[in-house]
Amino acid sequence: MRLPQYEGIAPKTATVFPVIPDRGEPPRPEPADPAVAAPAVADPAAAAPAAADLAAGDPAGDEALADALGAVARRLRERSAETLAPWGITPAHLRALRTLARHGTMRLSELSDRLEIAPRTATEVVDALQAAGLVRRRADPGDRRATLVEVTDHGAEILAEIRGARGTEAGRVFGRLTPADRAELARILRGLRN
Repeated sequence: MRLPQYEGIAPKTATVFPVIPDRGEPPRPEPADPAVAAPAVADPAAAAPAAADLAAGDPAGDEALADALGAVARRLRERSAETLAPWGITPAHLRALRTLARHGTMRLSELSDRLEIAPRTATEVVDALQAAGLVRRRADPGDRRATLVEVTDHGAEILAEIRGARGTEAGRVFGRLTPADRAELARILRGLRN
């Protein structure tokens, strides 16, 4: 199982366990994981399907569209990891830091809800951010059993630096689109996300 919040933390390796066929069936080759086995695409637009391949309701067109979207998403993740490397944080850490900066101090449970991750995973992300001095924990004055998390001044400074670097990164990826195309893409992605 792949956990997006941990992508970029460890090198992508795989352990292969032999599959013993049932009832004398011949062994079948394992399908390759496209995220690991696929070669990097230098230009996601080059991997984009032709308009003729995207006929509405055509399963092959849907697959081609999913492949193109996957190639662009991979490119964004790779560039994001490269951009964040100087600060030693992952895209998952950045999501948590941005959420805390945008919504203010909150309980760990609220952070995990907002990030749509398991509470244990939120704790691990906050542990890493706290170790880097980007966030701090404190007791909730309204419920001493609960813990609040907030961005430190250092965390706010780092977030501002990262926003500047990521703006340049996004510009490289989306700069080829016209403003009208960007607006249309944003509208379509909002529709798919919700």
